[in-house]
Amino acid sequence: MSIRTFRRDTLTRPIFGWARTQLPSLSETERDAIDAGEVWWDADLFSGNPDWNKLLTVTPASLSEKEQAFLDGPCEELCSMLDDWEITRAGDLPDSVWTFLKTNRFFGMIIPEKYGGLGFSNYAHSEVVRRISTCSVTAGVTVMVPNSLGPGELLLQFGTDEQRDYWLPRLAGGQEIPAFALTSEDAGSDASAMRDTGVVCKGKWKGKETLGLRLNWSKRYITLGPVSTVLGLAFKLEDPEGLLGNAEAEGITCALIPTDLKGVNIGRRHIPCGQVFQNGPNSGKDVFVPLDHIIGGPDFAGKGWMMLMSALAAGRGISLPSLSCAAASLSAHATGAYARIRQQFGIPVGKFEGVQQHLGRLAANAYTLDSARKLTCAGLDGGRRLAVISGIMKSNATYRMREAVDDAMDIHAGKTVIDGPNNYLGNLHKSVPVGITVEGANILTRNMIIFGQGAIRCHPYLLDEVLALDTKDDDKALDQFDKVFWAHVGHSIKTLFRAWGRAWTGGAFAPAPTHGGAAAASIYRRMSRYAAAFALISDFALLTLGGSLKRKEMLSARLGDVLSELYLLSAVMKRWHDDGHMAADFPLVEWTAEDSFAKIASSLDAVLANLPNRAAAFFLRMVTLPGGSNRGAPDDLTRECAELLLTPSPTRDRLTRGVRAVSGDGALRKLEEAFALVVATEPLRRKLRDAKLSIADAVANGTLSEKEADQLRKTEQMVDAVVAVDDFDPSEILRDESREQPREAAQ
Repeated sequence: MSIRTFRRDTLTRPIFGWARTQLPSLSETERDAIDAGEVWWDADLFSGNPDWNKLLTVTPASLSEKEQAFLDGPCEELCSMLDDWEITRAGDLPDSVWTFLKTNRFFGMIIPEKYGGLGFSNYAHSEVVRRISTCSVTAGVTVMVPNSLGPGELLLQFGTDEQRDYWLPRLAGGQEIPAFALTSEDAGSDASAMRDTGVVCKGKWKGKETLGLRLNWSKRYITLGPVSTVLGLAFKLEDPEGLLGNAEAEGITCALIPTDLKGVNIGRRHIPCGQVFQNGPNSGKDVFVPLDHIIGGPDFAGKGWMMLMSALAAGRGISLPSLSCAAASLSAHATGAYARIRQQFGIPVGKFEGVQQHLGRLAANAYTLDSARKLTCAGLDGGRRLAVISGIMKSNATYRMREAVDDAMDIHAGKTVIDGPNNYLGNLHKSVPVGITVEGANILTRNMIIFGQGAIRCHPYLLDEVLALDTKDDDKALDQFDKVFWAHVGHSIKTLFRAWGRAWTGGAFAPAPTHGGAAAASIYRRMSRYAAAFALISDFALLTLGGSLKRKEMLSARLGDVLSELYLLSAVMKRWHDDGHMAADFPLVEWTAEDSFAKIASSLDAVLANLPNRAAAFFLRMVTLPGGSNRGAPDDLTRECAELLLTPSPTRDRLTRGVRAVSGDGALRKLEEAFALVVATEPLRRKLRDAKLSIADAVANGTLSEKEADQLRKTEQMVDAVVAVDDFDPSEILRDESREQPREAAQ
């Protein structure tokens, strides 16, 4: 064995063994894109030396005139039709809403116009879902699923011409309601453990003997499943008789299954955390379809896992992040107003520091989520395949949605604990666990996907090294491996000195854009410092743990957390740049930066505290984390961010853009009117406080005019109406007679 072969097979192969498990999720297109250097901002962060000018020159996400017209027209009209309380009580969207969605092609936003769809950009898709979700979670989910988790994306990427020509126009026009059936009863997140099967065999199809699939499945948690007319079904293809003549065809496969076929069972429903969007189990017994029902045709048999990872990545980066942005923006909009009008101990509750701690974080979270959503949409609209970023967005957006809604609920207290038409946050709060669980549970995404797939897709050399390990043992293959291996070694040495220098100088000499001012430049430099530290510690983790890194999920999760925070903060800096460096918004930027740096330092510290190789951990700590700890945002900055929600301003409008009441007498409308009145009459209340007079006495002695007194009385009435909560007669709460009959019969 030569020295080069020994270095490759004996020393290096075990180190990168864990990474080889990530290869099946990469499509050939993705591998080619990575080989060609067509990677995006996550790869820049993984390199340890991000080029900030590259980030800032990314074309911002924007709407076309047609997309804006749809948002202002059909989308707003839809929102005016939504009463979330009544939808929840009825258990479904009204028939008129379903008809409106189909007629206006809401289910065909991602489908090109040549197939009858709207042909919208990813950003327009996101904007529509965000706006609808501020009015109704049920409606938002109903619209998002066909445009992200339905078979439409799979057909666009992998479908045959015949499949696209038949199905896409029907999906776009609402003649077909799609659902994607992936989750098996006993498999959960481990899709490879599904027991759903499709056996290649001959059977009757429209009176003729045809080579096809005999399908048996049992799925659960399938959104739109109970009302679907066509299922995108994931199953394990088996070919025991070798009829396909291709052993590689066996494995996870995706096919289109009309739900009116004999043996298909749909209709029963789940109720996910009290939400009434259509979701439920479905099953099939001995359902026969021809091979041309496989998405992409027989050539794509056995390639279902790659197809799913490729096609659904875009949806994960849009759908739930858009709903999360809606939740955070609505929470900020409503909570800032409520904290201004609601008084305790004679002052607005928003003036208490304990409340301001939650308000400040809420404002920053709303700003951060929308920033990351816009940057992600810009990448997708630029043609990028953002598998890693979609994982970052899905998990971090839904976690921050939980944080934002919890902050809002804490401040509203009893107001949003009581269900009823006057509660504008209750359904959002109930829906949070759904967002955290679906489209890849957050625990799985955080622990196994973000860093695991991030390393294979974004590391400058890792994929090439892994592929080189699988090449034949000849001089050409060894030359290729040596080239990549020594380039990686050189990169690691540069990263070591870069991380060391930046850590010990606080990033003072790290590159930063010259525009934006000194405070912004300092944030860029500190990000460069931590990017270098992340890259160095990642390489050492790979080197010292090798294949066992896959089992060290807590270490992998913390490294993924660092990558996530760097991406989210990059998005914030990008948004602030695109918005023209608005000084009024900078407190939000600064708060997010301080919070992110504290989280990054804590995650890196925890990685080093738990890295099994203690000598390496000691060395890395000395290099990357000298000095004291990051404490997060200071109290003065938190108070400044809180005030942005308590006072009308262009910054507040930007934070809560797209959140507004559409019902003339709805709870949110009352809150908005009360907020405007409280702000407008603040000078009059100050005059009363200074004079220590009641309204009546102030009118009597001429301190207030009768008109001013009427304004104050109207304000008090509006505040009382907003603070009020719902109550019900017991007869309104009891089940209706038809639902009571089974119980009575049982008695």
